[in-house]
Parts: sequence; C-alpha cells; structure tokens
Amino acid sequence: MGQSTGERTEVLVSPGVEADLADLTELYNHYVVETPITFDTEPFTPEQRLPWLLSHPEDGPHRLLVARDATGTLLGYVTSSTLRPKAAYSTSVEVSIYCAPEAAGRGVGTALYEALFKALADEDVHRAYAGITQPNDASVRLHARFDFRPIGTYEEVGRKFGRYWDITWYEKRLGDDA
Repeated sequence: MGQSTGERTEVLVSPGVEADLADLTELYNHYVVETPITFDTEPFTPEQRLPWLLSHPEDGPHRLLVARDATGTLLGYVTSSTLRPKAAYSTSVEVSIYCAPEAAGRGVGTALYEALFKALADEDVHRAYAGITQPNDASVRLHARFDFRPIGTYEEVGRKFGRYWDITWYEKRLGDDA
C-alpha cells in the first residue's frame, strides 16, 4: 500500500448501500489480515458481511457512511452501531472507522466523523463509544479531535498475531451534553 502524501483528498460521503459491499469487505479484510485493529481473525466474504451492512439503515441511530474520491475509489467508512443489546443502552452507540491505508492522513477520517455526528445530531443518541486497540496514535488523535475522552482500558483483552492487545475505550458526549 502506498504512503500518504499528507495532501487533502476530495471526499464524497454517502450512506453505505449494498453496491458498496464488495469494496467494504475488501477494506475490512485488510485490517483483519494485516493489523490488530479488529479482533476478527479470518477474512470475510461479501455474503458473510451482508447482515452487518443491512443492520445500518440510511436513517436512525445506526448508520453506515462511506467515503469515496471523485473517481469512486473507496477511501473509508464509519459506522454507529448498537452498543449492547439491552433496551436501556439504546441511546448509546459504538462507532468504528476504517480508512484505506493509502488515504491515511488525508482528511478522510475527519470527513467521515463530521458527516456521522451531523447525521446523529437529530437522533436520540446521548453517548458514542469507541474501542481503540493500543497502540494506535493516529486513531487516538482522530478521536481526540472529535472530543472523545479515554474512560478505561481493557488490558490484554484480545489475542491476535501471537500476542495480547489492550483496548482503550473512549466516550463522546452528544446532544445537549456535548
């Protein structure tokens, strides 16, 4: 994968749809196979990822937004998902963001989070949570830019690539509490 030049990229953000599934799966599988950022350990087929995609409609608190450049190349995606299945958690979401390696440092993550939090502003969502595998300085910086604050670390919670990894949890206040 190429290195970032640090130049801003024109980013077009839109809701994720079924036509995006193959590209989304390919991007996610990069992180499955090459990094500890996700604790999935086996790559997925698009068919296996379809239920995940369908669990993120174009409206409501659980969204999937994709970023593409002017040529249609997938640059990244962001989701807001159910934090936990019990009803009292319904006003909290877990967010995840994945950028194509060649898009790192080019404003893609910022564009995705700006669009997501704008979309969630009209929803009944009180808090957003993000779990970041440590170390991941770029993700920590991105989340800090959006007023996420660290609230705790699960130490050695996942094993991948023959070692244990910590996850630090970050919280963002939304709505009137922000």
